Amino acid sequence: MKTRILALDDPAALDLACALLADEQVVAAPTDTVYGVFARPDSAAAIERLYLAKARPPDKAIPVLISDDAQLGALVRSPLSPAAIALIHRFWPGALTLILPGLPHLPAILTAGQPTLAVRMPDHDGLRRLLRRTGPLAATSANRSGGDETHTAAEVAAQLDGRIPLILADDPVPVTDRGPASTIVDCSGPVPTIVRAGPLDAAVRRLLAESAPHAHRD
Repeated sequence: MKTRILALDDPAALDLACALLADEQVVAAPTDTVYGVFARPDSAAAIERLYLAKARPPDKAIPVLISDDAQLGALVRSPLSPAAIALIHRFWPGALTLILPGLPHLPAILTAGQPTLAVRMPDHDGLRRLLRRTGPLAATSANRSGGDETHTAAEVAAQLDGRIPLILADDPVPVTDRGPASTIVDCSGPVPTIVRAGPLDAAVRRLLAESAPHAHRD
């Protein structure tokens, strides 16, 4: 397989990415944290290709990225908890991933057979333009399993060249200025819990403390 590197802001590149994703292929693109590899979340075949490209163990669930709140309805059960709603209003788009109750029709290969789904809205205009066209996309870091996270198209190519058909490049921000991986909060149960540290931990804890029921009692 020949891997092409095209500019994310090139309309022809976006057209190609949409066509590849519709054909159950995998593409790489930047997010506001690290580069990711993307596939249709409703296609077991596409997600299997994502696992193969990364040489990733199939027992790990894959998060899904969305362009706006409206796309949540195709992925998670409603109503959302008050804590999840508060976190979404405060931190999306941004480096916050929420674990939410998933809809039962989602492929087991996406959720690793779990009843929950990790969802994030990235703070990256170019990527959200792609997501508006494709709908939600399953996404994980654009590196071989166990390899270093990637922050440029060249770093993605160094690990995944020949394993995916397309890398959408957008490297205007120096590597040292890009954010770390997102904070992950599990909102699928009665008490929200931070399950992976990230850039928003302190702010998330403050918001959850302020919105907790006991915080409003005299």
